[in-house]
Amino acid sequence: MTDAPGPPAGHDKPPDDFEALFHQAPCGYLVTDDGGSITAVNDTFVRWTGFARPELLGRRLQDLMPVGDQILYSTHCIPQLGINGSVSEIAVEIIDAGGERRAALLSAQRVPGSGQEPGSVRVIIFSAHERRMFEKELVAALRAAEESEVRRGQAEKELQRLALHDSLTGLPNRAGLRMALEPLLDGSGKVTLAVLFLDLDHFKAVNDSLGHSAGDELLMAVADRLRAAVPGTGTVARLSGDEFLVARTAVDTPAAVALAAGLLDVLRAPMQIEGLEIVTSASIGIAVADNAEETLEDLIRRADIAMYRAKERGRGRWELHEPAETDPTVDRLRALGELRRGIRDGALRVHYQPQIDLRTGTASGVEALVRWQHPTRGLLPPSEFITMAEESGLVRPLGAWVLNETLKQAAALRQDPRNARLEFAVNLSARQLNDPELVDTVKGALQLWTLDPALLQLEITETALMSDPAAALESLTALKNLGVGLAVDDFGTGYSSLTYLKKFPINELKIDRSFITGLGSDSGDAAIVGSCIDLAHAVGIRAVAEGVETSGQEQALRAMGCDLAQGFLFARPLPAPLLEEWLQANLGGRPVSA
Repeated sequence: MTDAPGPPAGHDKPPDDFEALFHQAPCGYLVTDDGGSITAVNDTFVRWTGFARPELLGRRLQDLMPVGDQILYSTHCIPQLGINGSVSEIAVEIIDAGGERRAALLSAQRVPGSGQEPGSVRVIIFSAHERRMFEKELVAALRAAEESEVRRGQAEKELQRLALHDSLTGLPNRAGLRMALEPLLDGSGKVTLAVLFLDLDHFKAVNDSLGHSAGDELLMAVADRLRAAVPGTGTVARLSGDEFLVARTAVDTPAAVALAAGLLDVLRAPMQIEGLEIVTSASIGIAVADNAEETLEDLIRRADIAMYRAKERGRGRWELHEPAETDPTVDRLRALGELRRGIRDGALRVHYQPQIDLRTGTASGVEALVRWQHPTRGLLPPSEFITMAEESGLVRPLGAWVLNETLKQAAALRQDPRNARLEFAVNLSARQLNDPELVDTVKGALQLWTLDPALLQLEITETALMSDPAAALESLTALKNLGVGLAVDDFGTGYSSLTYLKKFPINELKIDRSFITGLGSDSGDAAIVGSCIDLAHAVGIRAVAEGVETSGQEQALRAMGCDLAQGFLFARPLPAPLLEEWLQANLGGRPVSA
């Protein structure tokens, strides 16, 4: 392969002469230096993760993995590369630009340096769902390229075909779609192009309940139906996951709407998947080019926006995106994009609010509170973005980052022996509590930063617990088995029963600040707070008061026997450097007023 063509213009250049394979391979292909930093990456991996190429170059490969897999890569893969020079296939997850985890299979081989040239590591990453569909084709193409110069041209054509088509369904992928349609949008305005963006409804439920093989079979069946239903002048492509795209030229808006309605009917017919009858549906967004300046990506973006609106309005329907319309979805997507970039680019911050032991006046722990350093709006509190993160699924990578950052800070503070038993509280959302990988994430972070599990308090709101008490009990029990502490946050604002409160393996009740405010002036609030404290002590757990702002509130809480308190009276949430200063100044305790 001595005359392999160079990489396309603007690409990073991989080492030696495997460039043609590198850029055309249908699997993710990376090159890293000995430290794990990415020095070259192919188009397939860029498309698969959704990151721009410059965002990947220079990053460590393990930084794209959840904490548990980072530990696996650091403790298994890297030492193995040093001993044997290669790592056989292992299962990992890659976190894409949208914060979603993608199952993958990773293989790696060390390439020694020569002379003054440093060594490198070549990494192949296969999508776990699709690997088996294209592996034989890829291996055959590689062998053809290596065995004979005569067959080399055929192999390269096969690799190019694989690079432009989805290996599971055989449909054009995003790159193939661009190649087919972009020449039609030549700026002349003579061609009318309609784009339909389809997303299957509840596809994840099929994967979770029947397995990925059933999910693959469903995707192939959907592809066959779309191919049969779209006229020969149309193009059907699979973009990623359960997302498909249909495009037709010389079609006006009424015809595009009629096509969408027909596709919905076609997909509603029952399908036989692994011996079971499954009925599926799709949400479809429609966009029709109406001016000469509009690009294919503009059309896809507008169709995507309309598809999300179809999801929000009940699924199993189509929605049309008008070019001139004011769509609130656009603002939401823009905000989501900003939050994704904020998580990716390190714009999150953790501030820490001290908790005070009311018996001694000393700091017993801190609560970690996330902030977002927005590029134009400044430092935003969690109320500005946590709900959006929960609805979009971004709360998983966000929550994992906060946990890891908090335990990292705990490790730093333990350098001072006086902070050795300081507790660290981290909030969990309802979505995190239902995440089947939560326990592994917490366990991996504790091991990474060697923190005594008893010093970690995980806080869950009363409302989140009661949304599904049985599932919450199962998750809390698994977390409790790790040895961590569990707290009910904002207690008094939900509707928990004493039966469930007794069953939940918690060790702390945090009384909501709305009841603390009235202490000293509202007898009703005083009665509620006193009852909460008595209830906590009756079941053998600690009572914590939130939002303490006056010395009168502090005195009332101490008289009621409250264990811990936090609020502006003691300290506002502090960034890590100021927390260290505050702890230094308060290690001797604060005066306990009479």
